[in-house]
Amino acid sequence: MATSADRFLESLADGSLYSMGAYFSDQHPDLVDEVIAQAEAIEERGLRGYAEEAGMAVEEVYETLMTGLAVRYYKAVAG
Repeated sequence: MATSADRFLESLADGSLYSMGAYFSDQHPDLVDEVIAQAEAIEERGLRGYAEEAGMAVEEVYETLMTGLAVRYYKAVAG
């Protein structure tokens, strides 16, 4: 019998952030650690600061940040 905690954890897997993280992890398992590290660096420096340092567009940095967050979310929920 599923507990309320089990149902809650199952509901977390229904979101688009989870799906995005699962897809990236499945398609690019060799890049998971790298994208997480980049996302953490972006969090520390901020979007604009990281973009200027890396010579990237702010939009590209945002996409990298969101991918890193999605992968971390997926890993946290999926275990």
